[in-house]
Amino acid sequence: MQTSQHHVFSLPQELLETLTPRNLVNKEPPRASSPEPVVSATNSGPRACNICQGVIFLNVDEQRTHFRSDWHRYNVKTRLAGRQTVNEASFSQLVEGLEDSLSGSASSEDDDEDSDAVNSLVNKAKQLITRSPSPDSSSKNPPVTALTWFHSPPSTQIGIYRALLPLKTDPTHYLDELRNLQRPVTTGRKWAMFMVAGGHFAGAVVRVSPAVEDEEDEVQSGRKKKQKKPKPDAEVFLHKTFHRYTTRRKQGGSQSANDNAKGPAKSAGALLRRYGEQALRDDIRGLLLEWAEEIADCDRIWVRASTSNRRIFYNYEGAHWTKEDPRLRGFPFPTRRPTQSELSRCLLELTRPKISHFTEQELLAQDEAYLASLPKARPILPSASHPMEKEKLPKAPKLSKDEEAIREKWSRLLEMVSKNRVEALKAFLEREGPSLGGPDAPIPEWTNERKGTILQVAVSAGNEEITCWLLEEGNADPTIAVPLSKTQGEGEHVRELSEDDEGPSKVSRRTAYDLAKTKALRDIFRRVAAAQPDRWDWFGAGHVPSALTQEMEVEQEEKKKVKRKGLRDRVKEREAREKEKEKDRPKTPEISATTKVTTSAASNSNRLGGAAGVTEGISGLTPEMRAKVERERRARAAEARLNTLGRA
Repeated sequence: MQTSQHHVFSLPQELLETLTPRNLVNKEPPRASSPEPVVSATNSGPRACNICQGVIFLNVDEQRTHFRSDWHRYNVKTRLAGRQTVNEASFSQLVEGLEDSLSGSASSEDDDEDSDAVNSLVNKAKQLITRSPSPDSSSKNPPVTALTWFHSPPSTQIGIYRALLPLKTDPTHYLDELRNLQRPVTTGRKWAMFMVAGGHFAGAVVRVSPAVEDEEDEVQSGRKKKQKKPKPDAEVFLHKTFHRYTTRRKQGGSQSANDNAKGPAKSAGALLRRYGEQALRDDIRGLLLEWAEEIADCDRIWVRASTSNRRIFYNYEGAHWTKEDPRLRGFPFPTRRPTQSELSRCLLELTRPKISHFTEQELLAQDEAYLASLPKARPILPSASHPMEKEKLPKAPKLSKDEEAIREKWSRLLEMVSKNRVEALKAFLEREGPSLGGPDAPIPEWTNERKGTILQVAVSAGNEEITCWLLEEGNADPTIAVPLSKTQGEGEHVRELSEDDEGPSKVSRRTAYDLAKTKALRDIFRRVAAAQPDRWDWFGAGHVPSALTQEMEVEQEEKKKVKRKGLRDRVKEREAREKEKEKDRPKTPEISATTKVTTSAASNSNRLGGAAGVTEGISGLTPEMRAKVERERRARAAEARLNTLGRA
C-alpha cells in the first residue's frame, strides 16, 4: 500500500467513473485455479524443472545449482502455499525491493537451509494476503477499519479514511459520498485541526479545497490577466503553537491526574503544574474565541486530545460547539507530539488517498482466505422436545392492496428525497401528496427511517436543493421535533433544564435545523427565515439562531475581502522591511585569523566567562577552542548561581 499523489477532493473524473465499492468486487468470476506445471515433450525428462516454468538444463551440475538457488526455493514455498510461481526476472525485481541484498544464491551447500532473502519474500507475500479483509463477509459483525476501499478495474484500489465522510453513512453510500466530495464549493472547504498532549498545543485552520469565486470573477470581467501560478491543494489560514509546564517529569501523567489518584500534592512543582494546566486551558479557549468566525465556516473539526483534555474544547460556558457536533472528528491514526509539522503530516495523511494494486483474482483469493479463517458456526439442529416452537414464531401480517400501494408511494418518495431528485419530487407531491398527508406527514415506522418528516430526511442527507424547495415552496414545517430513539423514551421531545445545564445546547429536542451538517444548509434556513418571518416560529421552536438577509451576506463578503487584502498587504510590508534591512546591513571587513587571535587574547585574557566582549573575544578562534571557552563560561555562570543560592 502506498500514498497517492492525488488529492481526495480533486480525484480524476476518469477514475471516479470506474470505481466500485470494495465489497462488490469479485462476486461472480470464480477463483482461478493454480496453474498446472507446463510439461512439453522438449522439456520433459530428468534435466528439467517443472516448478520454475519448465526450465531445462544441459547437465546435472546445472540442475543441482538451480535446485540450490533462491529462485527455486522461493517457487517451491510459493507452490506449497497455493500461490503462483514467478520467473527469474520477476524474482530479481522482488529481491531488489528488499532492504538487504542477496549475497549469492548458489553459495550455500546446505539444501535444507534457506537464505534470508527467501524468508523475507515469503513473509512479505503472507502479509499481503492477510491484509485488511473485505467488508463483504458472512460474519454478523465484520471488522470496522479506518479506511474504506474502492476498486478500479483491472488492478487498482483507492482507500480513504471513513472519518472524511458524514457520520452514520451507510456503507452502500460511500461511493456517492466520495463523489460528493469532488463538488466545488464557492468559498472552498475549511478544516480546523487541534492537538494537545503533555502541555504542548498545536492548532491550525486550513483550506483543503480551492475556492471557485476568484475564477468566476475573472471570467465575468473578461480581462486578460497574467497566468497565475496554480494554487496549492491546501492553504494554511491560521496556525498557533505554545507550551505550558503540566507534566510531571520522569514520572508520567499530568498533575491533575496525580491529584485525582493520590490527593493534591503541596510541592512547588505541583503548584507550577496546576498553574500551567489552568493557563493552557485559558490560552486554548482564548484562541478558540479569537478564531470563532473562521471555525464556524469549517466542515470538519479534528481534535486529538485525551479524555480530560477534550473538556477544554467543549461543554463549558461560551463554547462554540458541543460534543454532539457532527463536524467533530478524531484523528483515525496514531499521532506524535503536537507541533506545526505534525499537523502538516496529518493533513497530508487525511487528504492523500491510499493506493494498492491487486487483480480481481488476488482480491478474491484474499477474501476466500479470510472467510476460511473465520470460525465456522455450529449448525443448530431442531429439537424434538419443543414441538410448539414453530407455532410461537410471529407471522408476517398480510397487507391489503391499499396498504401495499401506500408503502410503494412512501418508498418512492424517500428515494427521491435521498437521491436529490427535485423535479420528480415536485410532480410526485402535487399528484400523491394529499393521499400521504402532505409534506409534514410523519414517516411510517416500517420504513426504519429515524427522521420524522421528509424535510428532516433531506437535511440529514445534505440535499440543499430539496431543502430550499421544501422551505420556500413546499410549505414544510421546520419546527417539528426529530423523533427520539427508543432508549430516550417515547413521547418525550423536550426535557426541562436542570441547574447543571449550561445553555440551550443541553436540550434534547432537535429540529430540522439541528440536523444541518454544513454551513450552506444552515444558511438556507436563515435566508428563508428572513424572507418569510411570519410563516413559522423560526427563532423559537425552529432553533434558527438568526435571519440572513442579502445585505448581511454582502457585508460578510466585504469583510472577508478586506481581511484577505489586509493580510496580503502585511505580508508585502514585511517582505519590504526585510529587503531594506539587508540593504542597510553593513558588510564586516575581513580580518586575518592571526590578528583576531592576538587581539582577542590581549583584550579578554582577564574576562573569560564575562558577558561583555564575548563575541569579539572568540571570533577568531577555531570551532574547538570556541566550544571550550563557551563551556568554561557556562560553568562559571552556574557556579555563581549556586553561590548566590547558598548565601540566600
